[in-house]
Amino acid sequence: MSSIVSVIDDDPSVRLATNNLLTSRGYTVYTFGSAHEFLQSSELNTTSCVIADVQMAVMSGVDLLMHMRGLGHLTPFIFMTAFPDDAVRERALRAGAICFLAKPFSTPALIQCLEAALSEPGEATM
Repeated sequence: MSSIVSVIDDDPSVRLATNNLLTSRGYTVYTFGSAHEFLQSSELNTTSCVIADVQMAVMSGVDLLMHMRGLGHLTPFIFMTAFPDDAVRERALRAGAICFLAKPFSTPALIQCLEAALSEPGEATM
């Protein structure tokens, strides 16, 4: 059974590119345009890893992570952002993110983060 990865980003081109990349690597991928859309989905309980944009309208990626932890979900998170900021990076990692990637990031960097997220919970790599 392949791992289920949920990609949450308000940019459709990022969702499509990430979906195509991960699907080609054998992952089952679901994409969402917002944190709210993901929280309302049936994939909330089946997702093996979340890859989320940091800056999204209404609920940020970090807020989504903290909300999910509050609900008892321990799903690994990988963050990506076009606006890397050390304070946000530290907040995300303190909240339990596995990786924090600045866009554009390399395919090997994303795959390394995903493999770490799916193998050893809590092992921050970036």
